[in-house]
Amino acid sequence: MSTSLPAQPLDGKFAPRPASRAAPRRRVIAAITIGNGLEFYDFTVYSFFAVLIGKLFFPVSGSFGQLMLSLATFGVGFVARPLGGLLIGLYADRVGRKPAMALTLWLMGLGSLLFVVSPTYAQAGLAAPLLIVVARLLQGFALGGEVGASTALLMEYADDHSRGYYGSWQLFSQGVSVLLGAVVGLSLTNGLSPDALQSWGWRVPFAIGILVIPLGLYIRRHLEETAEAPAAGAPGHERAGLSEIFRGHGRVVVAGVLVTIGGTSATYIVLHYMTSYAVTVLKIPLGLSIAAGCVAALVQVALSAYAGRLSDRIGRKPAILWSRVAMLVLVYPAFLLLNARPSLGKLLAVVAMLALPLVLNVVPSVVLITELFPRRIRASGLSVVYCIGVLVFGGFAQLIATWLIELTGNASAPALYVIGCGLISLIGLAMVPETAGKRLD
Repeated sequence: MSTSLPAQPLDGKFAPRPASRAAPRRRVIAAITIGNGLEFYDFTVYSFFAVLIGKLFFPVSGSFGQLMLSLATFGVGFVARPLGGLLIGLYADRVGRKPAMALTLWLMGLGSLLFVVSPTYAQAGLAAPLLIVVARLLQGFALGGEVGASTALLMEYADDHSRGYYGSWQLFSQGVSVLLGAVVGLSLTNGLSPDALQSWGWRVPFAIGILVIPLGLYIRRHLEETAEAPAAGAPGHERAGLSEIFRGHGRVVVAGVLVTIGGTSATYIVLHYMTSYAVTVLKIPLGLSIAAGCVAALVQVALSAYAGRLSDRIGRKPAILWSRVAMLVLVYPAFLLLNARPSLGKLLAVVAMLALPLVLNVVPSVVLITELFPRRIRASGLSVVYCIGVLVFGGFAQLIATWLIELTGNASAPALYVIGCGLISLIGLAMVPETAGKRLD
């Protein structure tokens, strides 16, 4: 492990801590991963109940209109992510990764609490959907800051030849969160009556998210800080912020957003949208459709570490390029196959097939973007790039996909959205250098 990390405070700065005193690998990875996964669980569990939430909170006629408003509210959570990424990312760069991650956990818990206590439209009128929107904004703000801080911390514990592996645990934790949400959703939809699920059962996953927030804080308490905080008045202290991100690293920001677009569009179609798609388009019951989320998450959990190690070995850019090309080639035929004769078995097979290139692509993409920024703005730089890219092309991917189906009458239209975003992302990949194996700071 690199002798430059982790760090400890010394005379107003963070000085290197000898490698022999570094926290053990497994404890570090577990502490960061569990906390990050808990936050993503709270944020993503909404997608499994989007259809039901649409019925309870949005007073429009027709299931399509209800779903569109519910998916729009899902996307609203991404509107706050760039702001959260910027403010909490700057906080993480200046004060420390650990305080920033603690703040995001509490904010996420507050957003989940609103889901637990919010009355439905039948009970409170327009106040009900407004509370749901506020809850999503809070969750989005929190998650925007969590990604940058936790990914930077993971990779700053690594050496020059293992950053891909360490960074992969960010995506592993997201996969675990989706898997946990899907398992909880399956248990509730198959274990409760429709009336009980609609009355109170859908709130249970959010209540679980609140209860485990203290666990995340407890697990992370012994992590050692890695942020390099310059002393007031030190050279670069004034620049290390928003101006440096956009002026000093403007090309990286543009390229990073373009790279992010390709991965996030596919992520939110394959991992999150397929449950709603199966219910509304394929007419597969919700209790069965949620299994698609389980399969996609299992593939992500199983492959994330391998994807990180592969990018350490062959390079970030080759790993991203070939997996992205594979997605472009496979996604439309996969949707055509699925729509020819819909069945649960075919749905699960298609989701598993698409999840393979997705994971092999997204892991090195996140690692690459993180490596392009210097440590003093790494958390904020990644947060801004990631959140801008995810805002429209990920957060509203489900809404756009549903709208495209309605507009074109083509049930495979979501695949066209993934292909378009994937092609655009190749421009960003061509703009950045290879970073695998190179010393960053």
